[in-house]
Amino acid sequence: MRAALALVLVAPLLAVPASSASASSPADTTSDYVSTHPGPGRFPLAGAPVLVDDADYPGVVRVAGDLRSDLHRVTSAEISSKKDPIIVGTIGHSPTLAKIIARGKIDVSSIQGKWETTIEQVVENPLPGVKRAFVIAGSDQRGTIYGAYDLSRNIGVSPWYFWDDVPVAHQDNLYVLPGRHSQGTPAVKYRGFFINDENPDTGTWAPAYFGPGKAPGYPGGLNANYYAKVFETMLRLKANYLWPAVWGRAFAEDDPDNHATATRYGVVMGTSHEAPMMRGIEEWNRHAVNGTDPYGGNGMWSFRQNPDAIKAYWRDGAERMRDQDIEGVITLGMRGNGDVSLPDGDGIDLMSSIIDSQRAILQETGLIDRPQVQTLYKEVQRYWDKGYRPPDDVTVVFCDDNWGNMRKLPDPSLPPRSGGYGMYYHFDYVGGGRNYKWADTANLTNTWEQLHLAYTSGVNRLWVANVGDLKNEELPTQFFLDYAWNPSKWPVSKLGEWTRQFAEESFGTRLAPAIATILDAYGHLQSRRKPELLNRRITVDPAKDITTDSSAVVYDDQQTPFSLTDYGEMDRVTNDWLALAASADHLRKQVPAAWQDAFYQLVYYQVKDTAIVYDLRRAEFTNIAYAAQGRAATNALADRAEALFAQDQAMSDHYNTVLAGGKWKDWQLQPKIGYGNVARYGPNAPWQQPELNNVALPDEIFPYLQRITVPAGPAMGVALDGGSATTLPSFSPWQSQAPQYIDVYNKGTTPFAYTISSGAPWLRVSNAAGTVTDQIRATVTVDWRHAPRGVRSVPITITGAGSTTTVQAPISNPALRPAGFLEANGYVAIEADHYSRRTGNWQLLPGIGRTGNGLAALASGGRLDYTMTLTTSGPVQVSAYLSPRNNVLPTDGLKYAVSIDGETPQVVNVTTATGANDTTMNRQWERNTSQNTNVTTTTHTVAAAGTHTLTFWSVDPTVIVQRLVVDTGGVKYSYLGPPESRRA
Repeated sequence: MRAALALVLVAPLLAVPASSASASSPADTTSDYVSTHPGPGRFPLAGAPVLVDDADYPGVVRVAGDLRSDLHRVTSAEISSKKDPIIVGTIGHSPTLAKIIARGKIDVSSIQGKWETTIEQVVENPLPGVKRAFVIAGSDQRGTIYGAYDLSRNIGVSPWYFWDDVPVAHQDNLYVLPGRHSQGTPAVKYRGFFINDENPDTGTWAPAYFGPGKAPGYPGGLNANYYAKVFETMLRLKANYLWPAVWGRAFAEDDPDNHATATRYGVVMGTSHEAPMMRGIEEWNRHAVNGTDPYGGNGMWSFRQNPDAIKAYWRDGAERMRDQDIEGVITLGMRGNGDVSLPDGDGIDLMSSIIDSQRAILQETGLIDRPQVQTLYKEVQRYWDKGYRPPDDVTVVFCDDNWGNMRKLPDPSLPPRSGGYGMYYHFDYVGGGRNYKWADTANLTNTWEQLHLAYTSGVNRLWVANVGDLKNEELPTQFFLDYAWNPSKWPVSKLGEWTRQFAEESFGTRLAPAIATILDAYGHLQSRRKPELLNRRITVDPAKDITTDSSAVVYDDQQTPFSLTDYGEMDRVTNDWLALAASADHLRKQVPAAWQDAFYQLVYYQVKDTAIVYDLRRAEFTNIAYAAQGRAATNALADRAEALFAQDQAMSDHYNTVLAGGKWKDWQLQPKIGYGNVARYGPNAPWQQPELNNVALPDEIFPYLQRITVPAGPAMGVALDGGSATTLPSFSPWQSQAPQYIDVYNKGTTPFAYTISSGAPWLRVSNAAGTVTDQIRATVTVDWRHAPRGVRSVPITITGAGSTTTVQAPISNPALRPAGFLEANGYVAIEADHYSRRTGNWQLLPGIGRTGNGLAALASGGRLDYTMTLTTSGPVQVSAYLSPRNNVLPTDGLKYAVSIDGETPQVVNVTTATGANDTTMNRQWERNTSQNTNVTTTTHTVAAAGTHTLTFWSVDPTVIVQRLVVDTGGVKYSYLGPPESRRA
């Protein structure tokens, strides 16, 4: 047995910046079993030696050194052999722990033989001459490692200390509370992530920071120094499983020490869905495609046309796994080179032959008992749908649709599989409808709902998430792993508590509530639409059948998805972001200096810069609209857009040159603004990121800004709220939308005087006279105390620069008795959880909707009733805004029903109505996922104006309703839909 002090030769003490050790703490660190205060039976940690047996696993010996370093970082105390020790050991591999057990000093029977389980206990007189010890006992290698790292987290060392430069709060003393402590046994056996889509950020930064890969001719690889930091972070987060980076990279060859480092850390290796038999596809590309085929074949990645060479290639992978004693999960099956479908077709006989051949190789190499998976990614799911089943011991991994919506779950009518089921999920993606790689865009409630659904459906053998570069996806990655460890700890009602704990681990208890509030709001706003999609409008042609005609869904990469003219939508969504950025600005001033870099990375950058991008898009598209109208203000808006682009670049420059003393040089390179420019970037531009990184050039702002020549003489123009040239939106005392407005603008450079006069004394106009230099906005309101009942139109006359324009203001002042939600402006809009009455089994999902909460149907037969008052009669359309779920169950579709006033409910099959569950992931699916909602519409007839009941019926579980909109003839285009109606 040896003290971890001796480990300095193996794992040097981590350098601690002076500011980290001496900086004022954001707050006292607290935890379940560690305190900063002494008390009866409490074990002092400061200066305690960390002891571990040489005979234990290498990963355990190594982690003891990390624990010692962490204790020193927090307390600054030097190790003293006179103090009671911390003993770290694995059952069956630590002779010292065996002696303590044999003496009856610790009972490990409750964890012996379990998977990755730990007991932490203060033990009296554990060994002769040792008065007391804090024992961390693991059921296996990773159980012990997790126990050590859990102590590190509890004393205040963030799992993200390296990736986000999180310092530690100094503590003079730390004490373990008496008793037995355990984190339990993980609910999901294999839990981890996929580093993917890693260019340009990781691919640029990592080789410069850690040194290049060692494969001759491939210096851009990721070496063992890089992966050592990844492995450490995984284990600190209680992950155990990794798919390594694949973009032009070969884990086993870029650095021959990569697999050995994984073994030394105790990490389970795997390969992605396109890389069977423990070999990344880049290895094939290097040897069989780019060079001479060493396997005697023709270099084609085709099992039909080059089977012997491919089997030899796979055999090499299996033999390497065996000979190097790599702990891994073996991917079976095959996809086309380049992460596409197979060129040989998708017949079941082909896939059966492929997997049979792979299993034969595993049998020959003695690996047949190692864990194996088949991942049903994209087109591979068709094999399962057509009836193919891999051998029973193979774990079947179901996948999401790349946008966070599971595509399939186990059929409960099928017998259980000995290999069980797994899940592949995405927080980052390259593909249609558009790459999203820049910033975390996960909605935590949405993530929770899908993880919960998967777990309760029996998916518990293996979970892996695509996290892109890992850095930038810290929050969803940690939640994914926390939930996989213990789903019961985190019901949906405790998601706010989870975010607070996430913030507290890095910033302490004082700042955590405010940071959590910002992060929760950030996730909700970001999930409305990915930043990369802010210049794409997707619409459906109502004259075409979207289930049969691909042209029914229209993409326009030169329009904003948010309305510039209706419901004040562009201003509302932008102002939401600016308000959140202002909160982050305010909070940043309260963050201690030592935590500023961490705050910039974990909170500030993504909040502030997303707000800048929204503000830029508002200026850009308003500029384009103004140019079409000839407004004198056009060029000023172009200037503002360019200034905002410069702010965005400045934030990235700070990240790349100043942050953490230049540690993250060239990290923040991911484009997010120039998507869709086909003229510059070619046919893949609608979905693929621009080839150039964001650079400070105005023509990277696409669509291009407009500049016009403004004549000298004055000329008046008039623009109305709602976009009509002649008529304002209807006025009603029941309306919820913002006050209607009139813009009076100049088409020249010479100012002019103007007047606005109303045709009724109770119709009031602000800013009714003055001088227009560029433009003015006048709001129009009704004094409802004096407005007559009924429907009428009032003229408004605008005069200026020698011209006169008259527009109409429609007035609707209902005489009806109001009840429930009130029709105004031609619609009734209702958030799903604002029902009048609920029956059946529903679950509230806070913040899952783009504009509010959602309700999930947990069983069929439930109903949600909404009282509303309509001022009109006749046909109405009811649009249900649902979360864009796929039909994961073996049924004929995903259905709900709607009725008004007790009529026979109209059943809507979301799948067949939109083609959303098509495994080819068609254009309608791209629309639903890009917009984070699936909107379907039914038509009903209302006999008379008055009070009515709208009912939403649950037919299939897993339907999540966000909101309902009743269109009585006035709904205008908008991305989020009209604002919620007033409720009497």
